[in-house]
Amino acid sequence: MKRILSQSIKFIAPLLLLVSYWSFGQDTIPAPILVDSMVVDSVVIDTIVIRRTVDKIYSPRKDVNLKIPNIDFSKTKTLQKGFSRFRVPSFWETENSFGINVSEVAFVNWNAGGDNAVSGLGFLKFARKYKFSNFQWDNNLELRYGLNAQDGRKLRKTEDVIRLSSNLGFRKDTISNWFYSVQLNFNTQFSNGYKYPDRDTPISRFMAPGYLLFGAGTSFITKDQKFNLYLSPLTQKSTFVLDQDLADNGAFGVNEAILDVDGNILTPGENHLLEIGILITNNFNYNVAENIELKSRLNLYTDYIKSFGNIDVDWELNLNMKVNKFISTSLGTQMIYDDDILFDIVKNDNGTILNPGIPKIQFKQILAVGILYGF
Repeated sequence: MKRILSQSIKFIAPLLLLVSYWSFGQDTIPAPILVDSMVVDSVVIDTIVIRRTVDKIYSPRKDVNLKIPNIDFSKTKTLQKGFSRFRVPSFWETENSFGINVSEVAFVNWNAGGDNAVSGLGFLKFARKYKFSNFQWDNNLELRYGLNAQDGRKLRKTEDVIRLSSNLGFRKDTISNWFYSVQLNFNTQFSNGYKYPDRDTPISRFMAPGYLLFGAGTSFITKDQKFNLYLSPLTQKSTFVLDQDLADNGAFGVNEAILDVDGNILTPGENHLLEIGILITNNFNYNVAENIELKSRLNLYTDYIKSFGNIDVDWELNLNMKVNKFISTSLGTQMIYDDDILFDIVKNDNGTILNPGIPKIQFKQILAVGILYGF
């Protein structure tokens, strides 16, 4: 092997001399070639070293633009909205709305006859919803009041509602729609109610009646919160009649006053009625079409002790049609049945009740066009 390597080097050396001779021209003496020698295991190896220096040439990258760019703001636009300040994210969702619905009819030399009339209804709604992890807390307050003015008669009330509801729920995980819930509902009215045209004897007043329901159960709430079903096997219902005249008459289910033969009050009527029973509530929102929403609120209650199986019903159904940002139209109905609210009561001259009356279905229908403003 060593012998072959030595012979190969001796053969390449003259070849390199010949190449250098042709490279520099035949009339030019070729540059000297340095030949070093070293001994490897007593074998001489000739090494040829050729050195050549090349100057480095700097060339800029083709993608580099060495020109100064021209800046032009002629096509830029100003901000349509100012910068919004950073706010810490909140777990509360708020909803505030105010509305006025007005209806009017006027006649001038109208052969068919009729009375001029104006009706107005104002309402306020406040909603506060807290949602964090497995907790959810919904609070709603609704205030409504309406009046009607007609030629030849005094103002009459058409709507009177104070309604507060609060539901606190907890679920085991964020996937489930079932919550362990505690719910509170409160209902009453602002002013006196009359059976027109009688304006001397009110049939209802503020906190007469007033209803407070408080209980625990379970709720099924969808993620979009448009369907809410609450089931409570244990709910306390308190009926308040703080007007003593109505309490003495036994209005709204409270124990009436005990009278003597001459009609004098021996024991005044009670102002509070306590019941324990089952409560089922349902709130449902459905978008029928664009800007048309159907809302349903249903309350069902039955008492365990006094009248189990006799269900109190409060069902409100509203169809809201939004014309634009501020104008809306609503068509609503409400049906109430409560066996503690009696009609057609018959009394003698001493005030003794001859016929306690019977419960009846109460029904209300409203069609209104007005202004709706959210803030």
